[in-house]
Amino acid sequence: MENAMEQFRQWVGESRRLVFFGGAGVSTESGIPDFRSTDGLYHQQYRYPPETILSHTFFQEQPEEFYRFYREKLLCPGARPNRAHRVLARWEEEGRLDAVITQNIDGLHQAAGSRRVLELHGSIYRNHCLRCSRLYGLEAVAQGVGVPRCACGGIIKPDVVLYGEPLDQEVMDRAVRAIAGADLLIVGGTSLAVYPAAGLLRYYGGNRLVVVNKSPTPVDGEADLLFTGNLGDVLTRAQPAL
Repeated sequence: MENAMEQFRQWVGESRRLVFFGGAGVSTESGIPDFRSTDGLYHQQYRYPPETILSHTFFQEQPEEFYRFYREKLLCPGARPNRAHRVLARWEEEGRLDAVITQNIDGLHQAAGSRRVLELHGSIYRNHCLRCSRLYGLEAVAQGVGVPRCACGGIIKPDVVLYGEPLDQEVMDRAVRAIAGADLLIVGGTSLAVYPAAGLLRYYGGNRLVVVNKSPTPVDGEADLLFTGNLGDVLTRAQPAL
């Protein structure tokens, strides 16, 4: 393990086009629940499964139930960046990190100071009216009860990608370019179960693939370095000496 960590630390020190690809496990240390762990959202009891509630069809047909779940489980206004977010922001500042590609919608990478963030599934901080396209911040959705509405009467929708909706093609294209050009690719805090986002990894053709996750992933066998454990611990230990 220690030899693997020393190798990881060396790779980070040498990197100038590091790309991090992360999921819900990046933010669990900040108190935001993931979906698939033993205490995640999929293992809690609701009238409908989370995948059903967070679908485009459900949003259209039952917006009040959608927003009840959305406010209770996806909005965590008190969450703060954790060690993993801060390490990645530091690597960007040091000129090592080229991009953070995230499946999360919580904005914690930006809160930690990262600027090169590609949000595959959108952000809770961006919202728009479905009728007039007026833009709104988080407060318009987080405050109040029921379905949030624009001054024009239209429903305000979060700019998050729901099940059944396509990912933003421009963001996907930028993610493909970043991964293809990476000299070190770190995959952390994700089970790689959600497509098409997880399929982006096939564009990496290098030989420095590092996987950090508490549970097995489909690419463990392809990893050049594999760490099972807490992402914040592993990334903190991988910080090279300046």
